[in-house]
Amino acid sequence: MNKKTKQSVSPTVTVRPVTTYREMGKFIDVPWHVYANDPMWVPPLRLERRFHFSKFNPFFKHSEWQAWVAYQDNQPVGRISAQIDILHRERYGENTGHFGLFECINDSNVCAALILHAEAWLAVRHTSVVTGPFNLSINQECGVLVDGFDTPPVVMMPHSPRWYQHLLEEQGYAPAKDLLAFWIQVDFEQPQVMQKLIKRYDKQVTLRPLQRKNFKAEMEILRDIFNDAWSENWGFVPITEAEFAELGSSLRLLLPDEFIQIAEVNGEPAAFMVVLPNLNEIFAELNGNLFPLGWFKFIKTVRNLEMRTGRIPLMGVRKKFRNTPIGMALACMVINKPRDFALTRGMHAVEMSWILEDNTSMRGILDSIGGKQYKRYRIYGKTL
Repeated sequence: MNKKTKQSVSPTVTVRPVTTYREMGKFIDVPWHVYANDPMWVPPLRLERRFHFSKFNPFFKHSEWQAWVAYQDNQPVGRISAQIDILHRERYGENTGHFGLFECINDSNVCAALILHAEAWLAVRHTSVVTGPFNLSINQECGVLVDGFDTPPVVMMPHSPRWYQHLLEEQGYAPAKDLLAFWIQVDFEQPQVMQKLIKRYDKQVTLRPLQRKNFKAEMEILRDIFNDAWSENWGFVPITEAEFAELGSSLRLLLPDEFIQIAEVNGEPAAFMVVLPNLNEIFAELNGNLFPLGWFKFIKTVRNLEMRTGRIPLMGVRKKFRNTPIGMALACMVINKPRDFALTRGMHAVEMSWILEDNTSMRGILDSIGGKQYKRYRIYGKTL
């Protein structure tokens, strides 16, 4: 007896723009659906995400954006954003645009529908060169994880399922730039070349921690060094005063002064580095919620600096010192200085991220102190 084969029909994909407070809640919750079976994913704080996507985010002072959620059988299965950054267009042309905040189940139809909506929105705004994902700019989380899926992300770094690379390339996106993350043991042994460089310029360079009593002025020093140091890097967009002030408000609450080091050459601020405790150690246990008891755990852990790992998210050496011996010394000094303090606080390892793949000088320094490249992120591009 012949039996008729039952044909499976893919559910219809519906993509809806986010226009209300309730719809934004669904947008924020999409990752909980996508990563339901991924033990490495660390849920973000929903309250923080609400603020990040609100009008209070200073990024929106120089940009416009739109977000969408994809549904199958009325269940959220993906999301995406499209954004135009005026500061990016001023540097790279009036035809540039970005996509970001991309999350999607392993379904080509869902991905195609999301990409179609983002590209249509960008095309109307005269975009012909699209890059991403940026969440929401290159100065925030960016890239798709393409290697290093077996460890959780550290604070302010993205995580991705293994299928994102395939889904995006199916839609015509090609690799534009790779970003690397290095894992470093805090008690690394100083190589002789580092010791010699530090000793050679020890009298010319002064290292100091953040001066909290002059916090606003200190933040401007860091921003000025960062924008100068990174100005010639791929995809660079300057951080505005308002954006850095917002970051500074978080750093002020979370960091002891010794975790921000500023190097001065003959009295001129020339380099800096920030060590950020890995708050994902806490977030992994909260499932996105600070209420009702998450607040107490969060405050206790941060106040006592109980995190055992950290991240170096910000570092810069003024470009006039680039490719010079003193420039190498400055980088070595700001990397080396916070180690003793971090060890006394129980921090045993840090991630340094992200590093452009073609930044050979920094990669050389990290290799020399035993840094291990353990994650790779990829930014994609497409011409419409």
